This record gives sequence, C-alpha cells and structure tokens, in this order.
Amino acid sequence: MSEQPARKHKTFDLPAGQMHYLDIGTGSPVVFVHGNPSSSAEFVPAIAELSSSHRCIAVDHLGFGHSDKPTDWDYLPAHHADNLAALLDALDLRDVTMVVGDWGGPIGLSWVLDHPERVTGLVITNTWLWSVRRSAYYRGFSWFMGGPIGRALTTRFNFFAAQVPKRAWGTRTPWSATIAAEFTGVHTRPNERRGMWVFPREIIGSSDWLASLWDRRANLRGIETVLLWGMMDIAFRADILKIWQEALPAARVEHLDDVGHFPALEATDRLVAAVRSVGESRRD
Repeated sequence: MSEQPARKHKTFDLPAGQMHYLDIGTGSPVVFVHGNPSSSAEFVPAIAELSSSHRCIAVDHLGFGHSDKPTDWDYLPAHHADNLAALLDALDLRDVTMVVGDWGGPIGLSWVLDHPERVTGLVITNTWLWSVRRSAYYRGFSWFMGGPIGRALTTRFNFFAAQVPKRAWGTRTPWSATIAAEFTGVHTRPNERRGMWVFPREIIGSSDWLASLWDRRANLRGIETVLLWGMMDIAFRADILKIWQEALPAARVEHLDDVGHFPALEATDRLVAAVRSVGESRRD
C-alpha cells in the first residue's frame, strides 16, 4: 500500500448538521459513497493511489465518520441522498466517476439517476437499488438489526460496528485490530449510534423509495460501469449481482472470489484499476 495522502478535511453545512468530506487531488472527480457502518476512511487507501490523477471526494454521511451525529434527525436513506445531492450540486461536479457500496449504492445512485449527463463512470461494489421486501433473508436481517433487539445491541454495545463488518469480511486481506477500529472508533458514545440501526430498519422501511429508484434504472445504462463484486459477502451475494447484470448488460463484471463486503479495503488495487478504467474512452 502506498503512503496515504494528507487528508483535506472540509465541511458542508446542512439543516441537520455539518457533513464532513475529504477533497483531495486534482483532475476528473471521483466520488466515493460509503454505507453502514463505514465512513470516508474506507476509501483512504484508494484515494492514496488515485489523488495524483483525480480529484477524490469522499463523504461522511451525517451520523458517521467526522460528520455531526444529531440525535433528533431521522437518518432516512432518502434524506441522506438529499444531503449528498446538495453537496455535489454545490460543488458543481462534471465528468464524475462514482464509487458506491452498501447503502452508498442507493444514496449515491439516486444522484446519478437525476444527473446521468454529469457521470462518466460507475464502480458498483456490493450493493442494491430495489425493494427487497419480498426476501425473507433481508426481512429477517432488517427486523432483527433494525428492531428493538438490534437497536439496543447497537446503542449500548456498538454491536453493528463491532460484529457485522468482521462477519462480512473475506480472506484476501486479514482482519485486524486496525481495521476493526476504523468501524468502531468513530461511534464511541451510545447517542452517536442512531444512524447505524436506522439503516438496517430501512432495508424494508424504505422499500417504496428503493422501488422508485429502480424504476429509473434505464438512466444508468449509458454510463460505463464496472460491477466489482466481493463473492464472499454475506450481505449481497451472487443472486444480487445477477440482478445487476440483467439490468446493466453492458457492464463489465469482476468477481473477487476471496473478498467480502468491502472491496475498497479488501482489494484496493482492484478498485483503483476499475476507477481508472471506466470512462477513459469518453474522456479521450
């Protein structure tokens, strides 16, 4: 791994609080959008490689990373998407490559669906963009982790950050205390953890919003896309990848057989190569 760049911390004022984001490098922009229970730190190794040739922007959603963690905000995914859209519109970005995973998929792709003309490339890692209300697998996870038991475990013991990433990790990169701290170290107080249990609740709770995004998926088809998929992921498995392949038949698919839920951390080199590859023909 190359030396990590100095982090250029910036903030963006929102009605509910300040959103922190990294803005590093110059060139065509790459926007990284994290999920749960991650933060912009997930993408720092990739930014270290890419910032010499790209402007790299990585947000912390409200409630995560260095952003404010308001206790009276609803943390609905659609409102996270509104926050991201406000920032990206304020930055007036063009020629964007967007990298998304987990809840970063619906949140980031919501903006792409509204502005496909501003987007040159997509790197989609383990995520989804449609209602899963009919899936017993996702209903069960949403009910447990987003319900009273999961809420108590996360609020009192930081359970989601401490346990879920480790269980969704692959074998390519060894799990370590340093990696664990990237997930657990930013929500040190119980009242900072609301966002972590709202997200699993909304896997089912935000079904109508997710379905509305999926209805517009044709807006993605003209964008050069890489589906970079950790095949050891317990959250978004091969059946989810198949849905993406059917929806985006022109997308290039890269199977990472020894990688889990976090390709940006587990296979940074593959993510960097994917970012560099998408959109190059249009830029030329």
